[in-house]
Amino acid sequence: MSVNPQIRQRDPSSLRVGYSRNVRRFEIASIGVYAVAMVWLAARIGPRIAAAPFLVLSAFMLGYVLADFISGFVHWIADTWGTPECPVVGKALIRPFREHHVDPKEITRHDFIETNGNNCFISIVPAIAAALIPQHGPGSLFAATLMFSLTLWVLFTNQFHKWAHLDSPPALIDWLQRANLILPRDHHAVHHAAPYAKYYCITVGWLNEALFRLRFFQTLEQIITATTGAVPREDDIGKQAALALVAAEPLPSLDLPQLKVARALAKPE
Repeated sequence: MSVNPQIRQRDPSSLRVGYSRNVRRFEIASIGVYAVAMVWLAARIGPRIAAAPFLVLSAFMLGYVLADFISGFVHWIADTWGTPECPVVGKALIRPFREHHVDPKEITRHDFIETNGNNCFISIVPAIAAALIPQHGPGSLFAATLMFSLTLWVLFTNQFHKWAHLDSPPALIDWLQRANLILPRDHHAVHHAAPYAKYYCITVGWLNEALFRLRFFQTLEQIITATTGAVPREDDIGKQAALALVAAEPLPSLDLPQLKVARALAKPE
């Protein structure tokens, strides 16, 4: 089956209106609290690095990979489920991703606050929790370093994502992208082919191909549709296209009304 190509997205100006002064104040406060938490966490870890440098390095690298996975998981949720009208998370999380699909270059016009404020907010609690870990033994050092690395790279995720949409990034950024040390532009471009249903990881993208071949997100979508009847991406690409996409790979045991409609909208190759 092939998916009906008709994609109906929201007007970008209506999505842009959702970025209000209150949202911006919230982002500024989040950045401030996040910075304090990270300085506190670094101060707890710093004096112990010299005693176990390889342990710290391994935790730091694991944090980078874990941040890539978390960026993909959160990105998948924001792209796939809910609407910008959802309480709290709608304006703060879902709206920016939906706007980004309508106008991928909009992110390049965001300043540091708008680009990174949300990620600072979601990192505050993990950073504070890690700073409270009693620093006794290698296990606690590994855990605190892992969380420091994770919250650091989660902060930079949207910045790397923004750079992946620049037509002519600075020389250093371009080199990092070509070396696959941060999210490459051509790699991320795969996600921006409608219906935006693959390559969700946006920190560095190392996990994208593996997750796609393992059908990780596709399987989660099928399970959620099977248990709730919700149609993935319905608000993002429009009901008709979303139903057709569901019908392309339905679970054989399902007989949901949504899938009956979806099968009718899907057309044979």
